[in-house]
Amino acid sequence: MTTLLQQAKDGIQDIIAIRRDIHAHPELGFEETRTSALIKRTLQEWGIQVESEIGKTGIVGTIVGNRPGSTAIGLRADMDALALTEGNGLEHASQHPGRMHACGHDGHTAMLLGAARLLARNPDFAGTVHLIFQPAEEGRGGALAMLEDGLFTRFPCERIYGMHSYPPLQAGTFGTRPQVLMAASGRWKVKFCGTGGHGGASPHLATDLTIVQANFIQGLQTVVAREIPPLDTAIISVGYVHGGDPNAMNVMPAEVFVAGTMRAFSAEIQALLERRITELANVHANLIGATAQVECWWNAIPVDNDSKATEVAVEAARMVVPPEKVNGEMRPVTAGEDFSFMLKARPGAFMFIGNGRSAGDGGGDLHMPNYDFNDDVLHYGIAYWLAVVQQELGEPK
Repeated sequence: MTTLLQQAKDGIQDIIAIRRDIHAHPELGFEETRTSALIKRTLQEWGIQVESEIGKTGIVGTIVGNRPGSTAIGLRADMDALALTEGNGLEHASQHPGRMHACGHDGHTAMLLGAARLLARNPDFAGTVHLIFQPAEEGRGGALAMLEDGLFTRFPCERIYGMHSYPPLQAGTFGTRPQVLMAASGRWKVKFCGTGGHGGASPHLATDLTIVQANFIQGLQTVVAREIPPLDTAIISVGYVHGGDPNAMNVMPAEVFVAGTMRAFSAEIQALLERRITELANVHANLIGATAQVECWWNAIPVDNDSKATEVAVEAARMVVPPEKVNGEMRPVTAGEDFSFMLKARPGAFMFIGNGRSAGDGGGDLHMPNYDFNDDVLHYGIAYWLAVVQQELGEPK
């Protein structure tokens, strides 16, 4: 009897070629015109019904099983890249400086395409599979855009499933958990405004915004340490600081910008972080007569896996690899994922697929310039998607 892994290896070189082609031509969120066209063309060549421009550049392919059944499920992959310059010396490295597939979305797309080809070739299931290729996961609101475009009205799904590369897990392993798996992911930015001034002749007449931003950043560190309950989790990190001009080092800036990310696992902690970032910015600005303009927003809510769907996901993974290679009670992680908005709209489950780490080109962690999706795990992901379909649609419902 042919195993799912054996099936998934059929034509795997073609899927690797697609993955590397996408990797070499990364596109940022809502700019995935080339990637969308490739996906649409490939699905149509395999005889799969396709609709495009859902949530701007999103694609949905639909495969109906050849056995009677009314259940419909969704399998989702993201396809956008990051604003990052690749550091790998690989033949398929990014051809576009400042853009890189450093989060594995090229691999996610390739795995779902690989599963689509096999499902279209042998639709031996009872029901309907919607293949959801989502744009703009990296903070630009792709999931919400597809939902606002009527995703689940146009393509009804009783349950939905997603999957993501995860370098901390070894290749050939899977991990997930019921209920909250990933954190809410938010962003914030502050613009401090003052008079500016001459740093040498008259600093006493200026509002020194460098002191404001320094005290503000130090104050942020007290929020998690002293205002979050000890058994809860929260993160505030600064990722951007800008003020002044390197060509005018004796000029005290009239504007200083500070921005970063925040993470939480509950709505209460989310609200607290927003409130305290805003309060601290205003307090430190007011101390020296400056002003602060604050924006906080959440690009993902917590990934909350449905318990029943998680059971399906775990059993599907165990159809692919031995049970000990599947962690069904993984510890939550503070990474964010906008698939969370789809999970709020429909029950489902999100799965991590092991990618592994290694030294040198391609072996880095997510969002690092030396990351590359591990082609040796493509067939594991393809097999997992086939197993989810078997679990959900193996018998008429």
